Amino acid sequence: MNITLRQSRIFEAVAETGSITRAAESLHLTQPAVSMQLRKLEHEVGMPLIESHGRRIHLTHAGEEMLRYCRRLNRTVREAGAVFERLREPGHGQLHLAVASTVNYFATELIASFHRRYPDIQIRMDVTNREALLGMLEEYEHDLILMGQPPDSPELEAIPFMDNPLVVIAAAAHPLAGRRRIPMKRLIEEPFVLRECGSGTRMALEKLFTRKGIRLSAQMEMNSNEAIKQAVMAGLGLGVVSMHTVRMERESGKLVVLDAAGFPIRRKWYLVHRRDRYLSRAAEEFKQYLLDYVRNEQGAGSREGAGPALPGTHTAGRA
Repeated sequence: MNITLRQSRIFEAVAETGSITRAAESLHLTQPAVSMQLRKLEHEVGMPLIESHGRRIHLTHAGEEMLRYCRRLNRTVREAGAVFERLREPGHGQLHLAVASTVNYFATELIASFHRRYPDIQIRMDVTNREALLGMLEEYEHDLILMGQPPDSPELEAIPFMDNPLVVIAAAAHPLAGRRRIPMKRLIEEPFVLRECGSGTRMALEKLFTRKGIRLSAQMEMNSNEAIKQAVMAGLGLGVVSMHTVRMERESGKLVVLDAAGFPIRRKWYLVHRRDRYLSRAAEEFKQYLLDYVRNEQGAGSREGAGPALPGTHTAGRA
């Protein structure tokens, strides 16, 4: 059965007013237009829906059943209209984000600030690794993704928004702590605790060592920055992580950033979404908020004379 929304609205109006003429007036249609749509509706149903008794129209039993469904359908359409009207308003709607585990250290601070500005936007955030993020981009699963270097694809819009320097970390009591300009060949004499193969951090590190003609082997692999930091603090080896992830450990003296040749590795974080995916009002607001937030933070750092301020980066001491 092929019934249009227009027919549903017309039938409800005729049933409520008991008159084709009054229904036409209420809908700002001509009487012939209303009569034609009623005939088409009855043709689809295959039985009469109305019958005339004098000037008054009455519903048949089939018409009463049809009215019940038309009211439900029209009510649903009105509710949907109200919902989408609300979604078009600033500060409302839903936002589905996915972030790389490294970006999470910055993203939680950002989202807390965003939520204070837009408390009526419902936010869902998934934290995962690069491989999963690439799958999400393929499957259109999220509005926006915050990650390291994205794939080079014309289907993606990728906006760099923040520096993400990768540094070598060690336990505070490590023999290399405090040494200056540690050569790479000296670094690889130490065991390394690294991210899994395929992660952005691991690929950037392997690219650096390959360019220098040095082979790097991981004595231990872990799939999270937290696990790497704990392993390094326990004395299991050196680690390579984003500077943003070690602020608290550096301030507490549990970890140090080594002054190693070739480091930090200069990388960036990117705001990524598919070009062919519609961005909701909430997603557009978050996108603009992120760019403004970073710009303001960097501007504040420049005014203080310390260069661009990266949220989560400890600037005291040598990095």
